[in-house]
Amino acid sequence: MRHQFPYAAPGQVVGLLGGSFDPAHAGHVHITREALKRFGLDQVWWLVSPGNPLKERGPAPLGKRMERARQVMQHPRVQVTDIEAALGTRYTAQTLAKLRQSYPKVRFVWLMGADNLAQFHLWQDWRQIAQTVPMGILARPGQRISARMSRASALFAPYRIPGRYSQLLAQAEAPAWCFVNVPMHDASSTEIRARGGWSAQTG
Repeated sequence: MRHQFPYAAPGQVVGLLGGSFDPAHAGHVHITREALKRFGLDQVWWLVSPGNPLKERGPAPLGKRMERARQVMQHPRVQVTDIEAALGTRYTAQTLAKLRQSYPKVRFVWLMGADNLAQFHLWQDWRQIAQTVPMGILARPGQRISARMSRASALFAPYRIPGRYSQLLAQAEAPAWCFVNVPMHDASSTEIRARGGWSAQTG
C-alpha cells in the first residue's frame, strides 16, 4: 500500500485527529468541521491508525478503513492520511515528534473528543503530549463532566483557554488546551459494528 504524506504550507496550523476510524462515520465528520471553525485551523488531518498486532481482534484492514474515511469525509481542508503507518509509530507522542521533525514550519494542534480526555492520563507519555502541542477538546455525548474532572484537566488547569476564546488556541504555546461544547452527534463506531453495518473482513 502506498503511504501518503499530506502537504501543509509553512506557517499553517494543522489539527490532528487520530483514531482507528473503524469505521469512520458522521460523528467524526461533525467534530472535524467544528474543530476547523472553533480553533482557527487551516487544515485537519485524520490519522487513521494501523492495526495493533498485539490485539486478538484488530480493526478492519487499513486500506478498507482509509477508503471508508475518504467516502464520509469530503472537505477541501481535510486530508485523510495513513501517516502513522508510513512513520512506523505506535504511540501519539512518537507520531507528534516525527511530524514536528518532518514539518518544522507547521503548527500542530492535537484534537480529541472529551471521552479521550477523561482517560488521557492512561496514554503513554501523556504529559509530554500536552507539553508538545496545544490540544483542542470537543464535547462528546455523556462525557462533559468526566472530562472536566479528569486527572489531565486538573494537572493542566492553569493552561486552559476558555471556550469563548477558542480561536486563540492555534497560536498558543504548549501546554495549552481548550474545551468547547459543540452540538451533539451520537454516531458511534461501536454501535455501527454491533448493528452489522461494518465488518472487519476485507471486501
